[in-house]
Amino acid sequence: MLRLLETYLEGCPQLLLQLYILLEYGQVNITQCVAIAVSCSAISLSTVDYQIALRKSLPDKNLLKGWCPRSIYLSYKWFTLSSWMLSIVLLFFLNVNIALMLLSLIWFSGIVWAFVMQTQFCTSISMEYLYRIVVGFILIFTFFNIKGENTKYPMSCYYAVRALIILGILTVFWFYPLSIFNSDYFILITIIIVLTFFLGIIFLIVYYGALHPNKREEARSDELDGKPVQRDCRVKFFLME
Repeated sequence: MLRLLETYLEGCPQLLLQLYILLEYGQVNITQCVAIAVSCSAISLSTVDYQIALRKSLPDKNLLKGWCPRSIYLSYKWFTLSSWMLSIVLLFFLNVNIALMLLSLIWFSGIVWAFVMQTQFCTSISMEYLYRIVVGFILIFTFFNIKGENTKYPMSCYYAVRALIILGILTVFWFYPLSIFNSDYFILITIIIVLTFFLGIIFLIVYYGALHPNKREEARSDELDGKPVQRDCRVKFFLME
């Protein structure tokens, strides 16, 4: 969990800056592309590590084993994160204030959801509130199971809203194109955003439909993230590992 928090707090702003610089100058550099791919991979890998650690810490969960489920889960995170980052950068080119307002709204919504879920990661109330604020920040960029409970419907809503936001951003750019982007360049960016988003959703469906660890149990074959867990502090489980 600490690695996840650190990676998102440091890596996501850095990745946004890298993409902004790349799109602003419009010159594709192999070194820049590799650096962006590595940054996105590092962020996605931290989510995979969290998912593995979460399942180890919860006694009623099956472990995430094998390279195939992990690779599919990593691909789902990588592609959805890439499309979202590119969309946010485009919005920053359009209007910085609107972009910041949108991110702030998503951040606030994530904090509210963390409070509704009543997370129990920290031993003190003040630190738990800080933790929920950080969780809200991570939810700006990706969805993740913060409590080991069934998240089928929240996840569906999360990516449905993201699809609408991406569609809205691309629609605005098509009707009000910026002078810094020529039409061919923007067509390429649009294709990359749409393609990576749909690939990410496909990998998500494949993972939860066929490779999720809970699929091994017939009694819970229709669940996405398992049954409710006991209410003990999450730190306790991680320290046990």
